[in-house]
Amino acid sequence: MQQPMSVCVPLNHEVTLRVQAIGTGALNYQWFDKQQTEVAGGTEPVLTVSLQISGKYICRVSDLYCNYQFTEWVKVRILDEPGVSHTWKGEPHIVIHPISQTVKPGETFTLKCKALGKPAPAYKWYRNGRILPKQTTETLRIENASVDTVGSYLCAVSNILEERWSEAAEIEMAPPDPKPEPTLMATDKVALLIGNLNYNNHPGLMAPTMDVHELANLLQQLGFRVVSLLDLTLQEMQTAIDKFLQLLDRGVYAVFYYAGHGYEHSGRNYLVAIDAPRPYRTENCVCVQKVMHNMQNKKAQLNIILLDTCRKWYKQKGPLSDIKPSAPLGNTVYGYATSEDAEAFEVQDGGKSSGIFTKYLNKHVLKPERVTHVLEQVSVDLGKDPLVRGRQVVEIRHTLTEPRALTDPVRTSGHTMELRRRDACWKQANVLPCRRSLDFQYCGVKVELSFSALFSNVLVVFASLKNSSTMAQDCSLILESEPQMQDIFSGSGRSEEMDSLLVNSGETPDCTLRLCCLQRLQVHLKSLCL
Repeated sequence: MQQPMSVCVPLNHEVTLRVQAIGTGALNYQWFDKQQTEVAGGTEPVLTVSLQISGKYICRVSDLYCNYQFTEWVKVRILDEPGVSHTWKGEPHIVIHPISQTVKPGETFTLKCKALGKPAPAYKWYRNGRILPKQTTETLRIENASVDTVGSYLCAVSNILEERWSEAAEIEMAPPDPKPEPTLMATDKVALLIGNLNYNNHPGLMAPTMDVHELANLLQQLGFRVVSLLDLTLQEMQTAIDKFLQLLDRGVYAVFYYAGHGYEHSGRNYLVAIDAPRPYRTENCVCVQKVMHNMQNKKAQLNIILLDTCRKWYKQKGPLSDIKPSAPLGNTVYGYATSEDAEAFEVQDGGKSSGIFTKYLNKHVLKPERVTHVLEQVSVDLGKDPLVRGRQVVEIRHTLTEPRALTDPVRTSGHTMELRRRDACWKQANVLPCRRSLDFQYCGVKVELSFSALFSNVLVVFASLKNSSTMAQDCSLILESEPQMQDIFSGSGRSEEMDSLLVNSGETPDCTLRLCCLQRLQVHLKSLCL
């Protein structure tokens, strides 16, 4: 018996199935469909059908002696695809070609090739010109994609009439997903802010008070341990910087900010202490580059110096500060309020004095962006300010190799000993006296004292009358200190600014006392309530 052949044809295409058999005497034929139901009229060796859906057929051949034999099942597959010529004779006609893909490592991908043919075509798959064993169906499935499975894939379809090749499908390996950027962290954050305004031998300034106070509050919101100091002599500046350096260690983010008089000499920047003579020399001032060098020696993770000060070139005789080059650690940032040989300006805005640079710095400092990007935004805003356009521009210098930001989180695990040491040093400048009550029994008056540190060296004492008996006909409070402390805010305009800070503190006392320049105390301080 010669078996009928499976075919793959278009929709409604006429198909002829044929079986040839040899037997004793006349032979009878009966065709059945896939439900094993007799096909009407299917009693000849040849069965002609025209289908809209795929089907399966089988033919039973029997003789006069009731001997019979079935053919193999034959498939008539219908592909509803356009593009077949009316003159088509049954040679392979590819209607679906494999499609190029980009796959990820480890993925599973499939390629499909479908073809018409009478008889139905056979399939063979090739990769880079080499046959793939046992891949003889219209669908090729490749698991666990790797560099060994990329390449050019082809499918050969053939029947007794002809062989045809599919279009090539290029399989490429997608680059691995970029690893997420590691979260940059600090082991701690510390900041030293210095504002000099009352100079012994040089014009006074107004802006450092508000600038230092506002920036200190913003940095505290970012998790910085902030030491803020006003009106320091050269010795006091050097002491403060030395204490600041003690807080630095590996992994720490460090910010040093200065607002006050300054100048530039031979490419180096100098900060003028309040006791600097007139004219001053380099030995009367603090060298910024030396501060950065010492910060670098502490191996801090991020070292930032922000200078709201002039950079006018100041020619003078005398030796330059002795500074050795620091190692290229890729962690330094300088933010200058102005460019070389230029001034940095301060302005009055609604009764509040501020440096132009710090005004815009405070506007952007809380943004979770790379610190250099924050300074670039400060530069853009300052450049648009009509008060200083053409006279002051921000200058940024840095060696950052990582996108570190002031908003990066703090992770202290693994650094407990260093953290405890910094805690002890930091508390020396920041722990406040506890709230306390005073009973004046001879007159039946009770007074409550509370304390607020507007700066690390400026303490405000609040006195509030809480209770008075009938013995006190007319009660008023006066606070004094022993020894008496200089009030650096007693000048014209400055007292009003300080009063605005006190209002913002939330206290509503009956009396206040400002204790300034606490770093100069040599004896225990006593407060007198009269």
